[in-house]
Amino acid sequence: MRIVIVDDEPLARHGVAVRLAGQADVEIVGEFENGGTALEGIVRLAPDLAFVDVQMPGMSGLELLSVLSPAERPMAILLTAYDSFAIRAFELHAIDYLLKPVDDDRFMESLDRARQALPYRRKLASPMDAFLSREDAGWLERFTVRIGTRVLLVESKDVDWIEADGDYAVLHVGDESHLLREPLRKLASRLDPGQFVRVHRSAIVRIDRVAEMKALVNRDVLLRLRNGVPLRASRTYVDRLYEALRVYGGR
Repeated sequence: MRIVIVDDEPLARHGVAVRLAGQADVEIVGEFENGGTALEGIVRLAPDLAFVDVQMPGMSGLELLSVLSPAERPMAILLTAYDSFAIRAFELHAIDYLLKPVDDDRFMESLDRARQALPYRRKLASPMDAFLSREDAGWLERFTVRIGTRVLLVESKDVDWIEADGDYAVLHVGDESHLLREPLRKLASRLDPGQFVRVHRSAIVRIDRVAEMKALVNRDVLLRLRNGVPLRASRTYVDRLYEALRVYGGR
């Protein structure tokens, strides 16, 4: 198992490396002290697993993982002195979440989890990818919505469309709306392109919710969703929309 360590603290990186030194089935292929260099290194090295510090100057560990595409993102074990990042870790499909100072037994437990998951991850890199589930491929299967002290899980299959609201995004689910603390541009990269398509710089629709289309004179398209909601698809995204509908209809 090929591993990288990402932490701005040299002693913390050393601590992880020492714990891995006695493991015959692992190889440390890179160490990085910030998110910027780690991003380039992970894309270049394609490790199986990354130990990632959550809080680093500049790009945080969570930001690092979120900007990597699902295909580029390695399995991750997050390291932090705080326990307030568990929800985001869940969204990024982290293997585990270790609190500093790291307990040796918990460290080995996390490594064992990575070992168990490794065969499935490597299967994803094969030509059989297209036949694997969307969740295995790393696309979002559910959204985590915070409502006060509650956390609501919204299944992606229940979402009709998603709207930009400044630096946030709004999920439209039937007659309900839920605010996500994530910009639409970042959210778009985490959605299954076989299920969602961007139709405007401020709107993404679920493909199977489109019921009707009407071409407009400026090459924009007026959409009507199955629940009756009208949406305008701008000409910038029209070709992508037609292609998405063609592929979806051919399944």
